[in-house]
Amino acid sequence: MKQVIQSLQRNEAEKRIPVLKMEIDYELATLHDAMIASDKDGMVKCKDKLEKLRQEMIRLEA
Repeated sequence: MKQVIQSLQRNEAEKRIPVLKMEIDYELATLHDAMIASDKDGMVKCKDKLEKLRQEMIRLEA
């Protein structure tokens, strides 16, 4: 049973990683726009979101 659960978790991680990469790309583009516009609040929000996405990516790849 443990093997089945581990297999399912691995499958979910493999499906989530490409979506997560797209989310990171989008947030980087949003951060770039905020930097160009000198939007301090937008930059902080994007950086926070990117940090959360980075941590999730590390967990999935481990």
